[in-house]
Amino acid sequence: MHVNTTTTKMDNSLSLRNFPTVIAGPCSIESPDQLHSIVKALSVDNRIKMIRCGVWKPRTRPGGFEGLGEPALQWIEKEKLRNPSLSFCCEVGRPEHVELCLSHNIDAVWLGARTTVNPFLVGEIAEALSGSNLNVMVKNPITPDVDLWIGAIERLIHKGISNPVAVHRGFSTFNNLGYRNNPLWEIPIELKRRMPELQLICDPSHIGGRRDLIAPVSQMALDLNFDGLMIECHPNPDNALTDSLQQITPNQLFNILNLLTIRHQGDGSLGDLQRLRDNLDVIDADILKLLSQRMMLSMEIGKLKKQHNLTTYQPQRWREVLQKQISEGAKLGLDPNFVKELTEKIHAESLRVQE
Repeated sequence: MHVNTTTTKMDNSLSLRNFPTVIAGPCSIESPDQLHSIVKALSVDNRIKMIRCGVWKPRTRPGGFEGLGEPALQWIEKEKLRNPSLSFCCEVGRPEHVELCLSHNIDAVWLGARTTVNPFLVGEIAEALSGSNLNVMVKNPITPDVDLWIGAIERLIHKGISNPVAVHRGFSTFNNLGYRNNPLWEIPIELKRRMPELQLICDPSHIGGRRDLIAPVSQMALDLNFDGLMIECHPNPDNALTDSLQQITPNQLFNILNLLTIRHQGDGSLGDLQRLRDNLDVIDADILKLLSQRMMLSMEIGKLKKQHNLTTYQPQRWREVLQKQISEGAKLGLDPNFVKELTEKIHAESLRVQE
């Protein structure tokens, strides 16, 4: 599939297979001059096929800039006439947003993380999208729940949206590991495993929350075989009305794109690569056996705790175990955050087994 950049309308599928394809633009449209400035700057790079434009901005807390609504759609229409090779997309949060986008010839829309988490709302928006030519992207829900993400995509498919695109923007967790939203790469990987034909793009701006993280997160996404990137870009990021810390200038975007390495997926035919993978398979099998043994011990511990009327969760013991694992992991060259997350997951399963 291929993004149609020769007309103002694309096929009913966002095609990002021939990477690099980048969706870029401001978090929020703030004025016609701001929009024109960013579109003009981005249009010189043919790697950028679509301009993202925030028209309605759902804010976590009241009082912030929440977008300009329909007037911003009118400005987008004017830019579309000036730039017929570009497509334009914006977020929708209600069925009436869909109707307004259709009336102003918007090419694509996305469902934001706060929308994807609500199946009822997704259903209403899917109904409004039914029968339209709008291309649709679905950001992951705020919560790290792959089934909820898949459910939103399936609701669109059931209403005739044949090729929705998934957007990974990270998850809100109790420990975001220095990111604005924890990437939890295993979740989009699992989504792709279950829906291998689904196109998947990464939103490094919302994952990182900082300009300096956009490049490494983008490279990680490409190394994981993502189909494209959605990056927030602003003519004057420091003065942006929303998400000022994570937006970059067009020149900064071009520099990042120039430095990205596009790798080949490969077929596993390299001898050394296959040998190393075989070794990994052996180690993975050993890890599973050890985990099974650990859970059997946890089951015995659970029985003893019940016999002696002890609580399953022992806070002091847990603090000691966690600190010891992090310390021992560091000696072995393991990232402390990785060790912490892994130990927490094992501990949670251990508590479940003890119960």
